[in-house]
Amino acid sequence: MTDFTLHNKDSAPEQSQKLLDNSINAAGMIPNLHAVMAEAPGLLQGYQQLHQLFTETSFDANEQTVVWQTINVEHACHYCVPAHTGIAKQMKVDDEVTEALRNETSLPNEKLEALRDFTLAMVRQRGEVDDATVKRFLDAGYTQRQVLEVVLGLAQKVMSNYTNHLAQTPIDEPFKRFEWHKQG
Repeated sequence: MTDFTLHNKDSAPEQSQKLLDNSINAAGMIPNLHAVMAEAPGLLQGYQQLHQLFTETSFDANEQTVVWQTINVEHACHYCVPAHTGIAKQMKVDDEVTEALRNETSLPNEKLEALRDFTLAMVRQRGEVDDATVKRFLDAGYTQRQVLEVVLGLAQKVMSNYTNHLAQTPIDEPFKRFEWHKQG
């Protein structure tokens, strides 16, 4: 296995140093994911930008968490599931939503379940979902805009999930209490 460097501001490529400042300003630390991504400044910059853009979508905090965690769980990301559990707590997402996502059990309402179903279809079918799948999502109360916002969230999570698989990124200390392993 390749050992990836966990960069700090001193070891990171020059183009990543300001990006790591952004991480410190946003999270109060350099998350290990960002420390790994710093090796490729374009990856870290793209990830940070997609994260910001996804937080500005028309989805509320519960819905953002459904998209993120559905993808994280489907990809079995050992790092992102605990990290987004902690982030969900900071965003005041209902613990019932978080636990249902982590455990792949029923969500507390049909609309959130429709969002998870659509997100899973997008992941599993690589975006080639049929009209009936899109119609079910729209019939649940979502919009065409939100169809495309799921694509945005998926792009962000592919960047982080795949990086974490490659680097076996260690879970950050604040999120270790939310450690998670895919069931089954």
